[in-house]
Amino acid sequence: MTAFFALATSLLWGLADFGGGVLTRRLPALTVVVVSQGIAAAVLGAVVVVTGGWSEAGPRLWFAFAAGLAGPVALICFYKALALGPMGVVSPLGTLSVAVPVGVGLFLGERPGMMQAAGIAVAVTGVVLAGGPQLRGAPVQRQAIVLTLIAALGFGTVFALIAEASTTVTGLFLALFVQRLVNVGVGGAALYVSVRRGTPALPPTGFPWHSLPALAFIGLADVAANGTYAIAAQHGPITVAAVLASLYPVVTALAARGLLNERLRTLQAAGAGLALVGTVLLATG
Repeated sequence: MTAFFALATSLLWGLADFGGGVLTRRLPALTVVVVSQGIAAAVLGAVVVVTGGWSEAGPRLWFAFAAGLAGPVALICFYKALALGPMGVVSPLGTLSVAVPVGVGLFLGERPGMMQAAGIAVAVTGVVLAGGPQLRGAPVQRQAIVLTLIAALGFGTVFALIAEASTTVTGLFLALFVQRLVNVGVGGAALYVSVRRGTPALPPTGFPWHSLPALAFIGLADVAANGTYAIAAQHGPITVAAVLASLYPVVTALAARGLLNERLRTLQAAGAGLALVGTVLLATG
């Protein structure tokens, strides 16, 4: 059961990332975040009412509130990086978010074992190779690499905060609902400021209503992924759940290759692969 739900998590996250990257090529990243997270918040609100999640309200929700502040920054950076592409490089680098819990452990006095130290070295090497140097042709845009690393830091922070925000499944639903309400509030405020500064929130042709199902899928897939991951972690070793769930970049890369015909240079592919290997080593160490 753990393997099934963890692999379902990787599938959902991978497809959500792919959809977010594609839509950000048509719509501003802020618009994608606000609309998709708004739909997710509405659905989560209904789930909280049905499951009686309000009974789990308490001081721990401040962790969810903080996660809601960090989440929009991470999502916007990640979607912009995916739009710059190639997704096969950007998505694996995003899994470096697992380094955040490791950093928290170091701050609290823990020391990494041999496996974790190897994971850090391999992941850093992967970052360098994924961004270049290239023997010929243009390397991956530096902006895409920087945005991805910022997103990874934000995602890692969100994961750490959400882990502290609840101790039960119904509490997790409530925490995710609070997080997404804050996501929408912060993202909406940023979108308002962006529009006031002259940046359009929509393309010249107006809101692409044909993209609404895709926007809904992005938000709902992210919510579902959090739910399947929680189930996987509750029914088996969290290490197994984390490693299998961290395979979501493979889904994004395969979707980009199959649907967008992306082709990676050998060095880029090797760097992205090393980053993914380093992430697995960190998670299992």
